[in-house]
Amino acid sequence: MSLGQLHYTSAPPGPDGSGFRFTALTPGLPQSVLREAEQLIGYEPPRNAPSRPSATELEAFPRAFSYSELSDGSRLLARTVYTGADYSGRWGNFHAHAVHLAPGRQLPDGALPVSAWESPGWAAATPEGGAPPALAALPPSTLLDPAGLIAFAASRAPWLAAVFTDLQRQAEDETAPQVVLVERDSADVARWVALASAALPREAAHRLTFTTYTRRPHLAGQRIVGVLPDDAHGLAGSGRRYRVHDCSAPPPAPDGPAPGPDGSEPAPWAVAAARIWSAGAFELFQHAHRLPGEPFTAGPPSALALCAGIDLPSSHRTAAALWACEHPAELDGQELDGLVQTLAAPRQEAAVPAAETAALAELFARVGANLRPETAAPLAARLLTSAVRSDEPVRPPDPGALTDEVARQLAAELGPELRAGIADPAGGFARPLRLLRVAGLLAVDCSDLVAPLTHRLAAALLADPAAYGGELHETLADRPDLHTALLRELDAAALAGPASVTVLLERAPVELESREALPYLRMCGWKARGPAGGGGGDRNGELRAVLEAAGVSVFAHPPLLRVAFRLVWGSDTPTPEEARYVLAETGADVHRPAETWPFLVTAALNGRPGDPHADELAHELLAAFSRELRPHDRAALLLLEFARDLRAGGAGPGWVDRYLGLRRAAEPVNPTVLEHVCGRIARRLLTDPGAGRELDDLIRSRDADLCAAYERAAREDAIHGRLLREPRYFADRFVDWNAHPQAGGAWGKVRGALLDGVLRPAARALAAEDLAAVEAALAKRGARHAEDFRAWNRPGALSWLGLRFGGRDSRPGKGSPRRRGAGSDSGYGSGSGSGSGSDDRYRDGGVR
Repeated sequence: MSLGQLHYTSAPPGPDGSGFRFTALTPGLPQSVLREAEQLIGYEPPRNAPSRPSATELEAFPRAFSYSELSDGSRLLARTVYTGADYSGRWGNFHAHAVHLAPGRQLPDGALPVSAWESPGWAAATPEGGAPPALAALPPSTLLDPAGLIAFAASRAPWLAAVFTDLQRQAEDETAPQVVLVERDSADVARWVALASAALPREAAHRLTFTTYTRRPHLAGQRIVGVLPDDAHGLAGSGRRYRVHDCSAPPPAPDGPAPGPDGSEPAPWAVAAARIWSAGAFELFQHAHRLPGEPFTAGPPSALALCAGIDLPSSHRTAAALWACEHPAELDGQELDGLVQTLAAPRQEAAVPAAETAALAELFARVGANLRPETAAPLAARLLTSAVRSDEPVRPPDPGALTDEVARQLAAELGPELRAGIADPAGGFARPLRLLRVAGLLAVDCSDLVAPLTHRLAAALLADPAAYGGELHETLADRPDLHTALLRELDAAALAGPASVTVLLERAPVELESREALPYLRMCGWKARGPAGGGGGDRNGELRAVLEAAGVSVFAHPPLLRVAFRLVWGSDTPTPEEARYVLAETGADVHRPAETWPFLVTAALNGRPGDPHADELAHELLAAFSRELRPHDRAALLLLEFARDLRAGGAGPGWVDRYLGLRRAAEPVNPTVLEHVCGRIARRLLTDPGAGRELDDLIRSRDADLCAAYERAAREDAIHGRLLREPRYFADRFVDWNAHPQAGGAWGKVRGALLDGVLRPAARALAAEDLAAVEAALAKRGARHAEDFRAWNRPGALSWLGLRFGGRDSRPGKGSPRRRGAGSDSGYGSGSGSGSGSDDRYRDGGVR
């Protein structure tokens, strides 16, 4: 590689003129480079410099050492010194010697530009001949020795982090402000550049442009600009263009790193680089540049600094630990030991930040097994101490991480704090669980605290199953006593409220394996984690499966049946059929101590109207639990049993009276029971040939529910079909529904609906011969019945209100009262209540 040379000074007249001009050039340098270089290598003496300096004073003048980027991408490395008088004796001369680097080229062997500060290769005067050859290299300076740079870094420690922060911004953003370094000696600016070049990533260091001295910083284009104190005053308040660091004044923060010119905190990478230089460990930079990681991240330099025992703030310790977690193979055994030892060392802070502790725990989990016991134990002790004294969660190390001696010391020191924290209910259960794990690691006896802790834990989990997490799962695995106690608590909770325990087991993977019976918990476990679909819709089969899952006989532990009922039916009620199945399979005796017989009673009372299982269940319950039933429930069940007797044909006469008596005892009656019983009575009244007197009782009862049920039953398809098929049945209903027109009450409301809404549509659907058959059947009941039917069924005739025995005024003198059915009745319907035997109880439509 060759470096083209340029010399510039005030020279006597020659072919190129006189005054300041290029006096020697390596052939081939472009004119554009010369024009730009001429603007960069000038020199203006300091403001207070002597006008006619002596030789000694000349040596004290600042040296302008610069590295600049040209418009074509090439670089110019130059040294300009004040020489005093020129050839004519006029004062103000200077000599500039520069070398040109083509675009993309660096100094030979990749040397950094700052290494040429006061290099022996710089010339003090223009060489003879006028065309110097290109240089092969610039020997490095002997003035930037490591010891001198370390001493300088120590003297500039308060400014290091702030300056490095600004240089990081420049490397990441080309529009970032220029860094102005105010020093009394231009050599110190060169030392600043040397410190920065070592710390910056190699590529950024080669791009770093600078000048160690200028009188006019506002005209300088380099990234680092060195000025004397007298030349910095005009830069105040130009924060968008300049970041001014006045290192000639006392530092603003004598006890620590100075903030940036705008008061901002230094960047983490900059703080790490500053600490490394202050510790004199600059060789770590080369190692850090080779480590993986994004440029200017704090992890690599922080990790190496901590390996070397250099103290760093908590954020850097955190970054170093996390970086080491990701790249453990980048550090050899000795470095890793050094890192862990530094991280485990006691700190001055009263409390270590949670982020650092979490990073240390992660690092220990990754590399703890590869550490020597004497190295691992202090870090494990620190993590355990943090777990006890920190409010934030800390993952404890594995049990084997502590030596016996360290474990004994920690147990003595932390034992009282552990017990107090486990017993404290104020902070929930997360922290007590962590402390319980630590107590197990240190063999601190806390067995007496497990039961109350488990009680709180179970209550919290039942209230919010989402509280079950990985840490709790691990703690239960580490502490079998806690796991056993929790299962006992959940078993007891399952007896009181199985639904909440089932929800918990559905959402949380609580391990149910145990040597203990825990029957209620096992039933909830089957319900929560059993086969999909449970019993496939067969709730009786599901009940049997739940009881089998308990592993204990329900006859030995009757409360199992109550829990099983709640698991299978929840807030629902068994159907009467299901209840009958349960009663038949288990027998009545187990239901008394299990207190489940009320479920069966509810099933009977809530059964669907018309369900034969409901009245059969009522009969069975009356026989099985006669002593346990309350009078109200007994009366309701007797109503259902009465419906059963009606259905089976075993009910004696007086249905309505019996119904009314049972209803009074059962009030308020469940509507489904009422509908069920009334429906049975109504159907029996409509189908039993000998129910005439019972119908009279219904009319007399004025019971609205019974009358409404009678109307509903009369409107059923079966009745309509029978009216069309059986003339005598039609005739009997005509006589019944015309009965007692003045009865009023509930019967008065349904009588017209029955005639017009049920009987008349049926009459219109009958053929002529069927109507004749109906009249014949009515004639057998009495001529008047046939005559009334013809009048009622005459086209255009009014409803039953127009009938003479319904519309005739029954007041004395207005007509002759006549008993209906004056003639003799015989055959079908003779006991229907329309014959003479029943008519004598009524006069003028009124009840005696």
